[in-house]
Amino acid sequence: MPTISHKGRNMPESPIRKLAPFADLAKKKGHKVYHLNIGQPDIKTPEVAIEAVKNIDLTLIEYSPSAGYESYRKKLAHFYQRQNVNVNSEDIIVTTGGSEALLFALATITDPGDEIIIPEPFYANYHAFASSTSATVVPLVSTIETAFALPSIEEVEKLITPKTKAILICNPGNPTGYLYSEAEIKQLASLIKKHDLYLIADEVYREFLYDGNDVHFSVMNLEDVQQNVIMVDSVSKRYSMCGARIGCLVTKNKEVLATVMKFAQARLSPPTIEQIACEAAIDTPQSYFDEVISEYKERRDTLIAELNKIDGVIVTKPKGAFYCIAELPIENSDDFAQWLLESFDLNGETVMIAPAKGFYSTPGMGLNQVRIAYVLNKSDLITAVNILKEALLAYNNR
Repeated sequence: MPTISHKGRNMPESPIRKLAPFADLAKKKGHKVYHLNIGQPDIKTPEVAIEAVKNIDLTLIEYSPSAGYESYRKKLAHFYQRQNVNVNSEDIIVTTGGSEALLFALATITDPGDEIIIPEPFYANYHAFASSTSATVVPLVSTIETAFALPSIEEVEKLITPKTKAILICNPGNPTGYLYSEAEIKQLASLIKKHDLYLIADEVYREFLYDGNDVHFSVMNLEDVQQNVIMVDSVSKRYSMCGARIGCLVTKNKEVLATVMKFAQARLSPPTIEQIACEAAIDTPQSYFDEVISEYKERRDTLIAELNKIDGVIVTKPKGAFYCIAELPIENSDDFAQWLLESFDLNGETVMIAPAKGFYSTPGMGLNQVRIAYVLNKSDLITAVNILKEALLAYNNR
């Protein structure tokens, strides 16, 4: 029988989605499952985007340009400029989600065995993207005791080797909600300049900040390392359009753009209809975002308050995105998450959580942690955390 590739064997499972079959079985039993495991917002997509799809007047759904429609890229550049982000339309390549942008970035800058330094815990698919491109993830450990703060720049520098090609950050972070300060971004900029590396920043959650004094500082505004910087973005969270699968890669580095374009041409084009919806979505009024951010802030505060009522649970308050990492009084969160779906319910209801082990690269890290997405309404969050509380008691008293 033909063999599977080493790359295929080493491709990690998604810690977010691998428990889906058990959730399906729980639902077939008639149980209601509260999904705290996945960052699928329940906020409505902006009406301007929905109307744009409804009113499409096409007789042929054709390929778009490989870089995406020029009209969309220009409008997207204006969107960034209104946020004081230094971007022009010629710096942008539209991708099939932020995921493809990250794949293109890693494929462009790494050869097999090259190293990417990533603060952990990190978005689980970063590991998958690195595996897909035969790059090696070098984890920079951050801890719940420090609210997952970036370690000292000296600790980052210790990890740099002749094989290091880039530092990859998510700002604000998935799964921790950590927000990098302008000072930290500039420290990283000094480091990549010193060692001639790339800095890749996933800025998908840039709008999702909840505390009045916090601001997002984009890597595109770093003045003296523009040739070393790559930004990744997506419409998925900003407009609650996860299924549209439109993202972008942004850089001032023309050689990087030209190389990314070769990968973009190989996959032909980003989706046509979805770009029309995304172009319209840029006209979403500020009031939409004001309401969304206010809602998520209340959800964050509700979730953290309820988790802090459970004995043995350790959690820090995230500054951005809509996730947190919680440490539970258990030994194995994989086993607990599966048990929740297979063997536990409270009045016919249970919860689905994401074991945190898959958000780490360092062996043994995250075994008693879970990622929780606060994408449910406040009432459901309170119910879900109460179920989690009762489940922990039952699980530990088995």
